[in-house]
Amino acid sequence: VQLQASGGGLVQDGGSLRLSCTASGRIFSINAMGWYRQAPGKQRELVALISSGGSTTYEDSAKGRFTISRDNAKNTVDLLMNSLKPEDTAVYYCNVRAMATMFRSPTDYWGQGTLVTVSS
Repeated sequence: VQLQASGGGLVQDGGSLRLSCTASGRIFSINAMGWYRQAPGKQRELVALISSGGSTTYEDSAKGRFTISRDNAKNTVDLLMNSLKPEDTAVYYCNVRAMATMFRSPTDYWGQGTLVTVSS
């Protein structure tokens, strides 16, 4: 399973960005899909998660500003980020928990990371 993320960049305080991630390769099924971020000097943290059924979970600071969505037919997960703040600056990683074949256990796969920079 390979993940390709896109959509990062430089945006001003209060601006918006949409991150997209596509899973490809040998995929039997995808369970949860999510976005994590890692700011300089900090640990990677969960930003938003969406289950195969569409249930969502958000990190507290993301609630009301970020929206995660997925397209199961296309194996994509998007993160729409509004009202961005300088403290949102980080490398954002997409993550999926997927089974490559019906005989494999669910495994976490990670994208390459995309940098989001919010200027004040």
